[in-house]
Amino acid sequence: MKYSPLQQQRYRYKPKLPKILQEEIHSIVPVFGEKTESETDQQELKKIFPHTYGKPVVSFAQGSNQEMSRKRNIGAVLSGGQAPGGHNVISGIFDALREANPESKLFGFLGGPSGILDDKLLELTPEIIDEYRNTGGFDIIGSGRTKIETKEQYDRCAEVCRKHSIDSLVIIGGDDSNTNAALLAEYFLQHDAGISVIGVPKTIDGDLKNQYIETSFGFDTATKTYSELIGNIQRDSHSARKYWHFIKLMGRSASHICLECALQTQPNIALISEEVARKKQTLHQIVEEISQVIAARSKAGKNYGVVLVPEGLIEFIPEMGSLIGELNDLLARRSDEFAASEDTVGWVAQALAGDLKETFSSLPRDIQLQLLMDRDPHGNVQVSRIETEKLLILMVEKRLQDMKQQGEFTGSFSSQNHFFGYEGRCAFPSNFDADYCYSLGYNAFMLISAGLTGYISSVTNLASPADEWKAGGIPITMMMNLEQRHGTKKPVIKKALVELEGAPFATFAAQRETWASETSFVFPGAIQYFGPPEVCDQPTATLKLEHQQ
Repeated sequence: MKYSPLQQQRYRYKPKLPKILQEEIHSIVPVFGEKTESETDQQELKKIFPHTYGKPVVSFAQGSNQEMSRKRNIGAVLSGGQAPGGHNVISGIFDALREANPESKLFGFLGGPSGILDDKLLELTPEIIDEYRNTGGFDIIGSGRTKIETKEQYDRCAEVCRKHSIDSLVIIGGDDSNTNAALLAEYFLQHDAGISVIGVPKTIDGDLKNQYIETSFGFDTATKTYSELIGNIQRDSHSARKYWHFIKLMGRSASHICLECALQTQPNIALISEEVARKKQTLHQIVEEISQVIAARSKAGKNYGVVLVPEGLIEFIPEMGSLIGELNDLLARRSDEFAASEDTVGWVAQALAGDLKETFSSLPRDIQLQLLMDRDPHGNVQVSRIETEKLLILMVEKRLQDMKQQGEFTGSFSSQNHFFGYEGRCAFPSNFDADYCYSLGYNAFMLISAGLTGYISSVTNLASPADEWKAGGIPITMMMNLEQRHGTKKPVIKKALVELEGAPFATFAAQRETWASETSFVFPGAIQYFGPPEVCDQPTATLKLEHQQ
């Protein structure tokens, strides 16, 4: 296989570790802090997790650890969507495992959690690992979205692990995957399976976070990749001076990506879903705000600009959220009638009532059809397929035409739409993500060697140089609450939304009026891997601002 010069150089990169993990591995011991509790639903969660709830926070210190040398077989699983750095998590597990005992083995389950159920796995050798160090993607073993949540599936997992003498699983995934990891850990303890389960926090969306999980891996690289593309478009916009670019960015449940990219690039407009929800803004109010900015810039001779739109915005707009909820329910209850209809849009319009009917009927037909497309496995609309940026363009265009007739707008409006999603999920990880992911993987092995289960790997103090990072772990149950799923309350890791009182949003909010009127574009350029730390090793603006609080 032919490798690019950059890929060859990335193979040679040596990820940095927290100082404690740089010590000789047999001289690192766990230190147990106070017992923990979830923020809400404590009594219910204790009943669901009698063996793993309330465990203490763990850190590491120097000491003598005889247990470290025990021969182990570990299975690694990549779960859910890709995120830059996954290969380094696996590399970190492998290196720690072999340093502790060269006879230990690491297996990768192929294609995600289904690899366990289907008994499809690969022993990861030094030759295989070395082919993937510091590279993007999940192609070393593949990923998948199969959920392991039934007794039969738990039993099958235990059976397959015993067959291969695997005594620990590391599940690398987002909130749902780590929720499943906690349930699996609890089940294994209840049935004395002798298999521990450790999670690793992954999602480019950035919504898996708290004081111990300061950021999920992949967020740094993805936002820097998107910011480079946004900067390129802003440069083009400022050069041509004739287009408004509407850019949709990944992030269904939270607007962390949109906010971070706004802080890095300073667009004219960036919509934050959480603010829309708090203000209970209607779709027409959002369109009006955008139209007023466009009109004001046009009056100053600036018929161009950039608008950032979070992927999940449409669900945060009150009337659209209500409409989507009703459509999900309607199409589930009356699926046969819907499938038999020749005019699905007309059928839905007749089936809806009141304000929801009016909202649906006011939408462009393309958007109506997108709202009716195939549902996800939970029966919900697939928000990423809804071209929210096009919806806004069409409605802004109509509003500007009305303003022109009233003499409130005398300029021109030409638009371009973009969606940046997959471009960022498998990029070469930044130095930050390469270091962070390697540390998370190495640290995951340390949690296993401490005899822990139901924990998630935690590396903190991330706004400082890697040498000053703190390694440890927290029980996954600490991050949980109960949410309604399919008519019953189920334990899930609570998604972290953008905090409107936090420093990142406050910094953005203090500057956005200036960005709207003036052209304040910043052009971040490509991710840099070589050079001074202030260029190559910087964390996100979000992390730096959060650590200033």
